[in-house]
Amino acid sequence: RFTLQTQQRCGFRKVAKKVEPKKGVAEEAEQTEILHKKGEAPAPDPPTPRIPARSFGRLVKPLVFTIGFTGCSFGGAAIWQYESLKSRVQSYFDDVKADWLEKKRPQKQAGLGKQVNQWWNSLSDGQKTVTGIIAANALVFCCWRVPSLQRTMVKYFTSNPSSKALCWPMLLSTFSHYSLFHMAANMYVLWSFSSSIVNMMGKEQFMALYLSAGVISTFVSYVSKTAMGRFGPSLGASGAIMTVLAAVCTKMPEAKLAIIFLPMYTFTAGNALKAIVALDTTGLILGWRFFDHAAHLGGALFGIWYIIYGHELIWKNREPLVKMWHDFRTRGPGAGGNGSM
Repeated sequence: RFTLQTQQRCGFRKVAKKVEPKKGVAEEAEQTEILHKKGEAPAPDPPTPRIPARSFGRLVKPLVFTIGFTGCSFGGAAIWQYESLKSRVQSYFDDVKADWLEKKRPQKQAGLGKQVNQWWNSLSDGQKTVTGIIAANALVFCCWRVPSLQRTMVKYFTSNPSSKALCWPMLLSTFSHYSLFHMAANMYVLWSFSSSIVNMMGKEQFMALYLSAGVISTFVSYVSKTAMGRFGPSLGASGAIMTVLAAVCTKMPEAKLAIIFLPMYTFTAGNALKAIVALDTTGLILGWRFFDHAAHLGGALFGIWYIIYGHELIWKNREPLVKMWHDFRTRGPGAGGNGSM
């Protein structure tokens, strides 16, 4: 996640104010006397700029939003998984029949469409899942290039604890990148770890984890900025991606990783996670402001916590919710039979 400095470098630089020489006391008194003789009042002093106060009370609403959104994400993922399994079982015989008809029917040769279909079928489940996330990030990146949308993008697609909009930017800024290199680097890391994380969790649990991680890492950034009094907008998917990376490295600490530009040097996932956490902790303590180290650190810690404790506390206790949804679906309009899957 980039912070205020990067935003200023990317086209949000404020116009420098002209510094006027200060007037002496005698000159100011003389000017006031002349205005008094003319019957005019002296010009009032310009208002001082408002400095955001370190009010932790403003974080109550983002905290409630974070808890509520996280609960809704995992609850929705549990229902999504239930519906997916139910649909898969009900459509099994239809798929068998469709496959039989496809073999009997003469195949049509389509150039580009066939190539796209082959490419899509060659992807893993994890890569198919993150394709939608990458497309959403690309769409938001294009919106940053539209001049008429700049005000809206800054308000809703950057997270800032001193802004009027506090809650929805916590989620929307996770899909927001102003720099092409920033977006390309984040999406490459997400693509690289997509197969591992989806094989571990399934696409439904992964989506809940990813969206929740974006909001939680932004809230940690809010707390850090408010505590240090360093307010400014941030944007990027790095906080959520740090959760994915930390989850995979915690689950498979002995896996071998390498940097894309230095493939000859390999290291274990556990050592990589320790180095990243140490780097972001150092940046947070020393006050480095180029990256949002608090968001990175919050995302990494959430990923570690979820693998060690969160999966047992949250995902494995979804059965009561799924049972309630099952009862609702079987009693609702259009439910046929006895509601069995």
